[in-house]
Amino acid sequence: MTAGLQDAYGRAITYLRISLTDRCDFRCVYCMSESMQFLPRHDLLSFEEIVAVVRALIPAGLRKVRLTGGEPLLRRDLPELVQTLAALPGLQELALTTNGSQLARWATPLHRAGLNSLNISLDSLQAERFHRLTRSGQLADVLAGIAAAAALPWARRRLNALILRGRNDDEIVALAEFAEAQGFDMAYIEEMPLGQIEEHDRALQQVPSTEILATLEQAWGKLTPLAWGSGGPARYFQRPGARQRIGLISPHSHNFCDDCNRVRLTAEGRLLLCLGQEDALDLRAVLRQQGEAAVLPAVQQALQRKPAGHTFNLEQPVQLRRHMNMTGG
Repeated sequence: MTAGLQDAYGRAITYLRISLTDRCDFRCVYCMSESMQFLPRHDLLSFEEIVAVVRALIPAGLRKVRLTGGEPLLRRDLPELVQTLAALPGLQELALTTNGSQLARWATPLHRAGLNSLNISLDSLQAERFHRLTRSGQLADVLAGIAAAAALPWARRRLNALILRGRNDDEIVALAEFAEAQGFDMAYIEEMPLGQIEEHDRALQQVPSTEILATLEQAWGKLTPLAWGSGGPARYFQRPGARQRIGLISPHSHNFCDDCNRVRLTAEGRLLLCLGQEDALDLRAVLRQQGEAAVLPAVQQALQRKPAGHTFNLEQPVQLRRHMNMTGG
């Protein structure tokens, strides 16, 4: 019997987030600097290598894969990768996180290929504000992508918003109401200190999840905590009289490390053992030098170095130079 994926703290790793590219057609103020240098395309893992990693880890307990970026829809022939991954026996959920700009074109092909879960980022419903936050994005494109996705029967679908004080915190309720009208759950994310940015002071613009929850309850009444989870870090609540679930992703105000079940594979093949630490396994080297058979033992050994938790602290200078687009959103 194949040994499982377990770290030194007894946590079972069942969830792998895979970045397909560090490139993005947005330059969101909290994700990257305005001027970025991206990886040469030949440094990216090939689709065949991505499939090999997932195939090697499923017998040890991998059950969920999320495709991320950068912007994953910029990766050519993505439906082919989705179709191959979705056909792997034992994989229970195949998800994707996107900024939505290309989704009007790709929602149906990806759904037909076997993608069954979708997260779309949406930080504002105001076109000018949206453009300022993304530096290049057009709200109309994302709304068209959301409409295309809303017409399809996903197992799970959610809108994500990162809330910044004085920038979009006045839209907390409006975003959730828009999401519900489209048939999506809604999640709010606290900003994480990944990479150096000059555009704003993260400590000053941080809006804790407790404040977001209070804003929603002031508008709607008490939200009911749910035992249900999506397999990720979000804590979910139910809005009174609504089917919609509200998620809070709170790396600062409600640390989610104790039950961490995930690792991240960057676009160039580094297996990050923790979102908030630099320690990583070079899986690209393992694959290219030793082959697929070496993946599982290498990952099992590396998991023994997975830390108890991150050390995010907005009051200190940036400790991780790796921006979120390099990490995988």
